[in-house]
Order: sequence, then structure tokens, then C-alpha cells
Amino acid sequence: MADLIFGCTGASADRYAVTPTLSFQLAITERSGVRVHAIALRCQIRIEPHRRRYTATEAERLHDLFGDTSRWADTVKPIQLATVTAMVPGFTAVTEIEIPVPCTYDLEVASARYLQGLDDGTIPLLMLFSGTVFVATEQGFSVELVPWSAEASYRMPVSVWRELVDAHFPGSAWLRCSRDTLDALSQYKARNALPTWDATLAELLAAATGGGEPAAAPDQEGETGVTQR
Repeated sequence: MADLIFGCTGASADRYAVTPTLSFQLAITERSGVRVHAIALRCQIRIEPHRRRYTATEAERLHDLFGDTSRWADTVKPIQLATVTAMVPGFTAVTEIEIPVPCTYDLEVASARYLQGLDDGTIPLLMLFSGTVFVATEQGFSVELVPWSAEASYRMPVSVWRELVDAHFPGSAWLRCSRDTLDALSQYKARNALPTWDATLAELLAAATGGGEPAAAPDQEGETGVTQR
């Protein structure tokens, strides 16, 4: 019977992927000495926000997720990042593979809102493994299950997430709104001859907060994108 140990040794932003994708380097050790023919692996990745400290600024950004910091002992719970599958080729003793993990920058998704709220430090991740192990034997192959106890912890630098976002959305962020809201924004934008969506939102914010002149908006569209749903 295969005796498998999983460990995550690193993570990087895949700059050439079509969609935002993190690449995790996974080390798998087999300790019983059997020959592993293949593993059909399933990996669930969770963010464990209770395993790090937060600055006052970060806590303010995360208020909509966790509420007031006085309640964080009850409200800070694990956040699902992704569930992915991978085929591990045959090996004996030790092997290393890369697991691509597609990510979202939709700020209505809890994982994206959490990651966007961090400035630096690390992101505590827990990787939970399951799947099927095919072990080579003298009679052919035997089939075993990856035990549900198989897991690995990894602290991914926030800089890796920032690099991923900057590669696919340089200097920009995306907000989703209803068609009615988009129509109203479009009418306001046209009526006031505002050049970009960013300028439109900046003017509305200035009016709502009773400020003076809105902050200078970029000449080109892109600082803030607005999409309809």
C-alpha cells in the first residue's frame, strides 16, 4: 500500500496563461518503496485567514467580509480558493509536479475580495488532497484511494497574488453591476461629458462625500472597469 506525503514548495504567477492562473509546485513522497504508476489527484485549496495578522488598513478593507474586528473570533472562517484536478505520472520515492490553479478577480467572490484587501506578508493556504492511486505490482496494478487525511500547508507571499493581478489587469480593477445601474451611469457619463468610467465614478464619489474637485482620472479607460450582469 502506498504511503504518500504531500508538500507545497512554492507558488508563482503564470504570466502567459490566458486567464489569471497560479502555479503551485507540489512535492509528493512515497515512503513504503512501492512503484506508483499514476495518481488521479484532486486538490481543494482553502485560505485560512485566522492564521495571520492584519494591519488596521487591511482590517478596514476586510470589514465587509468579517465585520468589526471585535467579532473576528467568531466571523473569520476559511475561504474556498479553488478545487482542481491533476494527473501525476509514475514515480518511485519522490516526484514534483506543478498544479495550475485558475483564479478570479471578480470582487463579488469572497476569495478575490480577501486577497485584494491584503498589502503584504503571506496568505495562509491549506491544500486538501483526495483521488485515486494506481500502484504497480507483479500481477499488474492495484487501485487505492488517497486518504482524506492527506493535506499540506503553505504560506503564499501576497506579492505573488499582486504579480498575477498586475500581469492580467495592469493598474485596473473590475466592478460588476446590474444593467439598470450601468444604464444610469451611462446617462450620467454622457450628460456630463465625462471621458471615462473612472472619471464618472470619481465625480459621483466627490459629490457623495461633499468634496471639491474629484481626483484626476487617467486619460485612458482602464483604471476601473464597469461590467454589466
